[in-house]
Amino acid sequence: MTHIRRFDHVGITVADLDAAIDFFVALGLEVEGRTFLEGEFVETVCGIPGARTEIAMLKAPDGGATVELGRFRRPDHLPGSPAAPSNELGLRNVSFQVVDIEGAVALAAERGYGLVGGIGSYEDQWKMAYVRGPEGIIVSLAEQIG
Repeated sequence: MTHIRRFDHVGITVADLDAAIDFFVALGLEVEGRTFLEGEFVETVCGIPGARTEIAMLKAPDGGATVELGRFRRPDHLPGSPAAPSNELGLRNVSFQVVDIEGAVALAAERGYGLVGGIGSYEDQWKMAYVRGPEGIIVSLAEQIG
């Protein structure tokens, strides 16, 4: 018997919620909803008394799993490692399949976000790149080419 029913979402805590939303929307995600949460539920789940957070849920065009972006309004967020290398322990990246990797990388660059390394090719089947987005989030972009 398995306890997992399906993959639901990835949650990412950010300092600038609007910038993070803009970045992911530019890549093609759609805002599903945005709200504030506080009270017993949030305090219990997060283990932070008095917590108040604003979240935005974004979904991919295919309707699959979602990305939850959250900003703590109370207490303030704790600093992270926005320049963490790809091999730092923890959540390494959020990955999306794209239709035009060069176009997606150029779009990110127009917004001030650059490649972690370069665009690589895997066995003439995939092109892949890591882009460091807002708050240092590494976003993996992959294009099927074969």
